[in-house]
Amino acid sequence: MGMSKQLTFTLACAVVLSALLPGVAGYLSARLEAVEAAERNLQALEARLSLREARDARPVSFPAPCIRTPAGPRLNQAPVTALGEHDKRWQRDSTGGAAGPIKALEETGEH
Repeated sequence: MGMSKQLTFTLACAVVLSALLPGVAGYLSARLEAVEAAERNLQALEARLSLREARDARPVSFPAPCIRTPAGPRLNQAPVTALGEHDKRWQRDSTGGAAGPIKALEETGEH
């Protein structure tokens, strides 16, 4: 009972594939499960981080009332009458530096 070389080769290939295919399928399914587990782990870590950030966030307003700072020394303002003649001159020239040209126009009569 002699088997042909082609039949022997076919049987050898079937034996190799019968061992190889389940191994490849198991490897791929394990890799897929590892990726899904890593994704779940990442989502859990992101949720923990967002909770921690929300807990550690500083409030905009403080729980205690603000203490008013003491008033600093005020500048002593001189009364208007203390300025004397200087104050009158300032009032005359309060046109913003245009007093000279305006007077010249008024004297020449050109409006």
